[in-house]
Amino acid sequence: MPLIEVKNLEKTYHDEEVATQVLFGLDIKINKGEFVAIMGPSGSGKSTLLQILGFLDPPTGGEYLFDNKNSTDYSEYEVAKVRNERLGFIFQSFNLLPRTTVLDNVKLPLVYSSTKEELWDGIARKAVDSVGLSHRLDFEPSQLSGGEKQRVAIARALVNNPDVIFADEPTGNLDSKSGEIVMGIIGMLHAKFGHTIVLITHETYTAEYAERIIKLRDGRIESDMKVANRRAGGFIK
Repeated sequence: MPLIEVKNLEKTYHDEEVATQVLFGLDIKINKGEFVAIMGPSGSGKSTLLQILGFLDPPTGGEYLFDNKNSTDYSEYEVAKVRNERLGFIFQSFNLLPRTTVLDNVKLPLVYSSTKEELWDGIARKAVDSVGLSHRLDFEPSQLSGGEKQRVAIARALVNNPDVIFADEPTGNLDSKSGEIVMGIIGMLHAKFGHTIVLITHETYTAEYAERIIKLRDGRIESDMKVANRRAGGFIK
């Protein structure tokens, strides 16, 4: 049974009297433990699709089922709980809190979870260690390189042990070496811990870390294929 499934999914934005359709009848299934890359040029609809899959924006047509339950059947409370405890997000712009240590940035999702407060430090430290940044626990974002900031964002996404990690252009603000390190870590997390990963990217090199690539063009699926020669993920300190 798929963890994520969309059926005839559509999205239209309305601006005063103008309607702009962005997604056209998408059918996609993503099983638990899969690593899927969604590719496409700017304007193809990939970020819109991610917004819907992450419960950040509702579809205007078709269905989105998460864990075999239609997104429209989730209450506001249930959506908040799913987003906090079952989904992790990694963004191109890192979205770290300034003047806040690495440890406290990573702990943030735990504040809104049901996890007991006395456990927060240990869980956050373990997540930071998993991305090789234990030596930066007390640093603030301004003291980190771009690659290190993204690794902190990965640790924050992991801290609640989510079912799905959504990575939206995670290497977009990084140089090629830092980008390789970040993708190596994401690949390692999938290989070692079996996280379901949905990667949004326009880079073929980055997409090749996935098991499967879905290509969008003009809001429609152009292709959906397994990756023949995957790039290996690895732990790099």
